[in-house]
Amino acid sequence: MSRTRRKSPPLDEKRLEDLALAYAARFATTRARLESYLRRKLRERGWDGAREPDVAALGARFGAAGYIDDAAYARMKADSLLRRGYGRRRVGEALQAAGIAGDLRAQVNPGAAAERQAALALARRRRLGPFGAAPLDRPARDRQVAAMLRAGHSLDNARQIVDAPDADAALAWAESAEGED
Repeated sequence: MSRTRRKSPPLDEKRLEDLALAYAARFATTRARLESYLRRKLRERGWDGAREPDVAALGARFGAAGYIDDAAYARMKADSLLRRGYGRRRVGEALQAAGIAGDLRAQVNPGAAAERQAALALARRRRLGPFGAAPLDRPARDRQVAAMLRAGHSLDNARQIVDAPDADAALAWAESAEGED
């Protein structure tokens, strides 16, 4: 027995706002992502309202009401990525993909100390440099530096971590930037 899926009814103003409320309640999101979601739903289901849907105004209204907060999302996302070991470049790319404005991305950009702590976290998690088991030959070192670069770290930070003689030296290097922020 095959089931046929019923087509959802077209959206009107109330249904569109209900979708927006449900999305904002379920996900930590940005204004750009909410608007993108609503536009997709409008393409999928169609529109049955008296006037054209104003997705941007709905997003602005939700932002003013505090249902979505791009600044809080940017801080949360940046902190999360840094704790997981991603560098400045990857943090910026993730925020840009989420629709965070450039000036807000600049405000949450990590400082030198946070970047070094993130590099240290990645090295520990992935067992890079002094946190690995065996001494590195040249190709293995290059692969580890490349992994750090893909994670968004600068070449200097990647080299400092991978070339550290031991874990204590890597930790001391990361802590030496504490006053630079």
